[in-house]
Amino acid sequence: MQIDRIQYDGFGHAPNVARETAPRARPVFTLGAQSRADPASARGPLEPPRGARVDPAEEIPVEAPVDTARTTRRALATEAVHAGRDDLARQGLHAPPIDLSTTYPSYDSRGEAARIDAFATTGADLDGPPVYARLGNPTVGRFETALARLEGTESAVAFASGMAALSAVLLVRASMGLRHVVAVRPLYGCSDHLLTAGLLGTEVTWTDPAGIADALRPDTGLVMVETPANPTLAEVDLRAVAHACGSVPLLADNTFATPVLQRPAEQGARLVLHSATKYLGGHGDVMAGVVACDEEFAGRLRQVRFATGGVLHPLAGYLLLRGLSTLPVRVRAASATAAELARRLAADPRVSRVHYPRIGGAMVAFEVHANPHEVIAGVRLITPAVSLGSVDTLIQHPASISHRIVDADDRRGAGVSDRLLRMSVGLEDVDDLWADLDGALDGTRGRTTEPAHAQASGAAH
Repeated sequence: MQIDRIQYDGFGHAPNVARETAPRARPVFTLGAQSRADPASARGPLEPPRGARVDPAEEIPVEAPVDTARTTRRALATEAVHAGRDDLARQGLHAPPIDLSTTYPSYDSRGEAARIDAFATTGADLDGPPVYARLGNPTVGRFETALARLEGTESAVAFASGMAALSAVLLVRASMGLRHVVAVRPLYGCSDHLLTAGLLGTEVTWTDPAGIADALRPDTGLVMVETPANPTLAEVDLRAVAHACGSVPLLADNTFATPVLQRPAEQGARLVLHSATKYLGGHGDVMAGVVACDEEFAGRLRQVRFATGGVLHPLAGYLLLRGLSTLPVRVRAASATAAELARRLAADPRVSRVHYPRIGGAMVAFEVHANPHEVIAGVRLITPAVSLGSVDTLIQHPASISHRIVDADDRRGAGVSDRLLRMSVGLEDVDDLWADLDGALDGTRGRTTEPAHAQASGAAH
């Protein structure tokens, strides 16, 4: 069986060709230094070929911690460890401090008023000491700085969850009278629901990449894609989509790939969304969302965050910053195991179809001939749970959980079949994982009954 790697090639939609999974040399490119004083410098002179992986050894120019007139080149793995921590040694610290304050004392009320007025105008980070936790927090700020550096953007704004982050983006555009969204399925089920239900006053037009340009309207405020997509792992040609968007901002959900495998901003996306709960945190113990973007949009996001209160707790910011330090190592290791599991699943007669993206990654989706619920019930080492990106391997049935809230016809039309299972591969030994999968699949041998929910409606729950 050929592993099904779906990519929207250019403006079309066709299965990817098979790809070798063995490690090999990868093209190297650079990202520009990130300086708010020089927005143009956030874009590097060289860009990766479409579908190329980003090697953790690739160099990223960043500002030197002491002499801002000089720049140094640091590899992604180094940046993941040191970004957001450059000032610690000068303060006599090794671990980043956690600032849990909700408010901060100040005897200069006139100065505070001026700073708050400035924030109300631009949403820029406050100069000087913090004022109130809903305006900003130093520990969260360290994570935002680090994530922006990894994604190659000027700024990043963190929120209490990925859905809070997406909601803030939609509210920013709606505040400008731009309530129409063009989106490509599949998306994460709750993202799909937020757009479709119009809970924030948005109107959505669903299309494939070839139809984006025709779907744009004068009131279109956003084009949204997820690549690799949840849960089918379909890939979108970001450069082609960004071209089709024209002046409309492209938001790319980069949760599955992480900046280790791709940096959408380098391919034309203005906004890069993460459910930081997943790979950025990496240990299943923190919930957060973040948008990496230019400073102008970041200012608007901060204003929405302040007004709506979707702030990230400082302890979560600390855990995310710590999670970033091992992100390249975790993604590389889990991706190698996932590729091997995809290969074994593709050769298994109990499996009808395997989805694995061209750029690699730690996510695998596969469809079984038998009842998928029995596979879920049969695992022992693998954790049967929603979510992804943790150090342990998780498996779930999207049609029952992550995408249950999407209308059944829309769900199936986006390729989310009733027999599809989504697996987030962790850091366990590949043979142990395969033994568990083999046992779970073996328990379904000869059973071809329809999934129990196959005729159910797509109502949210």
